[in-house]
Amino acid sequence: MQPLPRTRSCFVCGEANPLGLQLRFETDGKVVRAEFCPKPEHIGFKATVHGGIIATLLDETMVWACVIQTKRFAYCAELKVRYVLPVRPGLLVIATAELVENRRGKIFTTKGELRDRANALLATASARYLPIPGEPTIGQLTDFVGDMGFLNGET
Repeated sequence: MQPLPRTRSCFVCGEANPLGLQLRFETDGKVVRAEFCPKPEHIGFKATVHGGIIATLLDETMVWACVIQTKRFAYCAELKVRYVLPVRPGLLVIATAELVENRRGKIFTTKGELRDRANALLATASARYLPIPGEPTIGQLTDFVGDMGFLNGET
């Protein structure tokens, strides 16, 4: 698995965001993966991680699946999450995602899932993304930390 770049400011992967999740994503060129260990401050109901945190984790993993396969950044247009089992603080979870369909570079469809270390399914998701028009701006790219060569087909 190859590590993916991250940003300084993103709530999910931003290394300089003190309130963020600070996740690290990796890929085999098709599937994107991240591990996350939720903290007590991520709960909704007592001892249960808030569904919005789970949705955010799956959304970010799926958008990276779009980037890896299409070399384009995208906005989420539609997100569906199915919560299967409660996620507890302190439980290491693994999010995975992949691109399912690229409709002529106009709509990207993805699927993702969240599992624990014992491989129990905790949540599933599907989403549609709209590519951000044009090339990423210098301002957007300067927020990234890590190798961005994969956008140009470099490894």
